Amino acid sequence: MNLRVNSFVVALALAVAGCAGQNTHDLLNKTTVSVPASDIAATHEIFVATTRQQATKDPRQVFDGDRSLTTSYARVDVTVPKVHQVGAIERAKGSANSNPAKQFTATNVVHYGDAPQFAKAVGADIAMRGDRALVFVHGFNNGFDDGIYRLTQIAHDTKYPGTPVLFSWASSAKTTGYIYDKDSANAARDDLEATLRMLAKTRVKSIDIIAHSMGTWLTMEALRQLAITGDRDLGGKLGYVVLASPDIDVDVFKKQMMRYGKPDKPFAVLLSSDDRALKLSSLISGDKPRVGDYGNAADLASYGVSVVDLTKIKGGDGGLNHAKFADNPILVQLLGDRLRTPAGLASDEPDTAQLNNLGQGLGKAVGSVAEVVITTPFKVLTIVTGG
Repeated sequence: MNLRVNSFVVALALAVAGCAGQNTHDLLNKTTVSVPASDIAATHEIFVATTRQQATKDPRQVFDGDRSLTTSYARVDVTVPKVHQVGAIERAKGSANSNPAKQFTATNVVHYGDAPQFAKAVGADIAMRGDRALVFVHGFNNGFDDGIYRLTQIAHDTKYPGTPVLFSWASSAKTTGYIYDKDSANAARDDLEATLRMLAKTRVKSIDIIAHSMGTWLTMEALRQLAITGDRDLGGKLGYVVLASPDIDVDVFKKQMMRYGKPDKPFAVLLSSDDRALKLSSLISGDKPRVGDYGNAADLASYGVSVVDLTKIKGGDGGLNHAKFADNPILVQLLGDRLRTPAGLASDEPDTAQLNNLGQGLGKAVGSVAEVVITTPFKVLTIVTGG
């Protein structure tokens, strides 16, 4: 392949492989938009630890894509409209104000001066909500707003019974920023480790983690660092780990798992062979397979993880099939059913009959007929939805 053709392919890959689709990344409205309380389904308080710089050129973004050498802390209050559909993130277009009756709307931002202030606030919320925390680590090409709204949608749609915490690393939120983003993820490893340790010092009983795309690389590196220090499960407080569409070289992931060791709590890898974003990421990386579209589930499962193949489930991201875990109503509700059972009480061996009954009910509700294949270290299970 000559240089011009290769450059075109890489440019095309970068243009398509992003995890977000917003051209602007404004989080706050210019002016307050008031609607009747009856139009609001819920208000979610999203706690934030971020390695982004605070936005000065456009304060509506709150935090931008520039890197900070220290971690900043905040809380963002987000309303979800009554018209919200499971799996969707209803958003205003461009820089227009969000209408809380129709779209997700950030209504308030609280900044914390330092880590102790944040630890006190998030600890109080954890104690109030049931002693559980859900940490979400976003992927490539995400603005601060994208992470806030995605975690709000996950917490709302799964009915998560705990405190949502966004770890937002400094993605440039540009389709041409793949290398910058990878370096930003690397730079944030210590910060994510410190954030997890901070949460573990609260009254929390279970810290669940959901990471997406490039965020899975950052998460695995932080977990590897914890393992090296001899505290891989945060003193017994690490709960579920869910790696969705992992943008990690397969060989690198295997080495990470070898260092981490076979997990004691449910540890899931969600992959899909039709993930176009990861196929292009693989091309950029020298045609090396990524975990998120790897074709050998049994190979991955041998490292002690459960592999969930979503290939036969439709995605809602315009054909990229890169965010099925959060935008497909069936998968969101299956994930929610799992998360509502604390990881310490959950089995690595799901009840096949229960999952099939749930899957069929959800499939009929949304008019979908498909299969989810789960490969555990012990057996292969199939969840049939619809029909």
